[in-house]
Amino acid sequence: MGKTREVETDEELEALLTFLRDSRGFDFTGYKRSSLTRRIRKRMTDVEMDSYADYQDMLETSAEEFNALFNTILINVTSFFRDAEAWTYLQQEVLPDLVAQTAPGEEIRVWSAGCSSGEEAYSLAIMLAETLGLDEALERVKIYATDVDEEALRDARTGLYPAKALESLSSELRDKYFTQNGAQFSLRSDLRRRVIFGRHDITRDAPISRLSLLVCRNTLMYFNVEAQTQIVDRFHFALREGGFLFLGKAEMLLNDGDRFEVLSMRQRVFRRRPGGAGLPYTPSPLRMGTSNTHQEVNSLARNRQLRDLILDSTPAPSLAVDLDGTVVMINSHARAQFALTSNDIGRPFQDLEISYRPVELRSLIEQATHERRTLRVNGAERRVGEETQVYDILIQPLVAPSGLPTATNITFTDVTVSTQLKSEVKRVREELETAYEELQSTNEELETTNEELQSSIEELETTNEELQSTNEELETTNEELQSGNEELETMNEEMRIRTAELDEARAFLEGVLTSVAAGVVVLDSDARVKSWNRGAAELWGLRLDEVENEEFFSLDFGLPAEQLRHAVQKCLETGQRTGPVEVPAVNRIGRSIDCTVVCSPFDGYNGGVVLLMEEQRPDPAE
Repeated sequence: MGKTREVETDEELEALLTFLRDSRGFDFTGYKRSSLTRRIRKRMTDVEMDSYADYQDMLETSAEEFNALFNTILINVTSFFRDAEAWTYLQQEVLPDLVAQTAPGEEIRVWSAGCSSGEEAYSLAIMLAETLGLDEALERVKIYATDVDEEALRDARTGLYPAKALESLSSELRDKYFTQNGAQFSLRSDLRRRVIFGRHDITRDAPISRLSLLVCRNTLMYFNVEAQTQIVDRFHFALREGGFLFLGKAEMLLNDGDRFEVLSMRQRVFRRRPGGAGLPYTPSPLRMGTSNTHQEVNSLARNRQLRDLILDSTPAPSLAVDLDGTVVMINSHARAQFALTSNDIGRPFQDLEISYRPVELRSLIEQATHERRTLRVNGAERRVGEETQVYDILIQPLVAPSGLPTATNITFTDVTVSTQLKSEVKRVREELETAYEELQSTNEELETTNEELQSSIEELETTNEELQSTNEELETTNEELQSGNEELETMNEEMRIRTAELDEARAFLEGVLTSVAAGVVVLDSDARVKSWNRGAAELWGLRLDEVENEEFFSLDFGLPAEQLRHAVQKCLETGQRTGPVEVPAVNRIGRSIDCTVVCSPFDGYNGGVVLLMEEQRPDPAE
């Protein structure tokens, strides 16, 4: 029976994960089930839910609970230059090599995947500014910072951090790159603009390409082995040859020695080996028959991002124009060939020379869009100085899944290459193919030898994977403990402030009671003494520690308390002031006096009474 219930629970969990993916676009199906179950169960306990099915019903009716669940699952624990030793290695050993292999003036592209609230991305910006110099970094560096947590990205875009978050920075770096803004510190705006934040799911969305450095620290450890493999495939595709991969201290690449060279296993820094790779992912098809607009928008965005990536990587010059006539994409070859820049993206296409030279393209774009077919212009000539270039131009309308045109892609193919050069290329290609076949034959012989070694290696890999899994689990637990510790520190600070306020209020009230010359006595609803000020002590000769929590009417002192019982009871019952009551009494020095007592209701101690006692002095006029 227990095993059946366990199977049902697993099925309910998978149904919940599918619901989160389909309704909100968050795909947690690749996360490790142990960590994921622990985080979801924590949130279910907070809202007093026992089963996944009941919790899913709650999510369907509460948008706020979605945000609370995502914040619980996505543990955002980060800091500036976290693990200082690893960052020192990156700055001293990796960045000089990275800069050296990049041509002067060439853009340096960096991706911080799983950037959380931005500290890691801004650490990269500061480090590159220190390496290149601030002016050159502002010209050449572009950092893409992505995460699936929209709330964390909103915080990251502001570039605002409390003083505590900057404790790991030296005073020199803090003064150089941050400006105090009230109780917070703001990263300088020109450097902040070099960091582009955006929502990106590394398990589903197209990777950013042509990277010199990819940083993804303590993120892979949350995914299972299959998801980790797919993510590493994307990272290999995203990095250019010789690019660097920087992982967290709990993460390793166990089976990718053919694609990544280990620079420092201790600091988890790897270099992409030479060699191409195909697209490391398959775009998710649109789900038809659903009315969920958010899901359709996400799918369209993914498809568009994929198209942009392919267009930018094509060898031919290419640009795209939307239905409003605005340039939305210019690939690197088009920028180089036609003297265009990234700043031309967003301009009206008609303002660019390429729109009418070598051929009038605006009318062709309108025709292709209207007829929804691809048009071709062959042999278009373009003069550049003394040189004549000849292009075949392809005008291709881009159609959305709904069947409606959304933009037009224009591709220019250079056909000025001579027939002799084409033949030479063909000859070289045939020689390369022959050499490749010989290489394949040699490779097959090597594979035979490799298979004999593989059996021994697999046993070691199994042990390594088990150790890695344990290490990742411990790191995940450590992250959760650190997150909980930060919450406790915040609560402790609030309690300290509240205690100081209470101490101040108590001192104020004691000062007021002490300063009153008359005797003031506070009784609770059972007529027990709760407060006995200095005036009362001087009047009757009893201190607070002698009468506290004692029944007032049983005290033995110069005031006949029993004569006040009626007035006290009436004040307790009606909640209204009674008196004054004049009572003959004997003060602390044995002198007979007339004491006037007034009873006032007191809200403290669940309904008490405040007694104001004053000696009735004779009128001097008499």
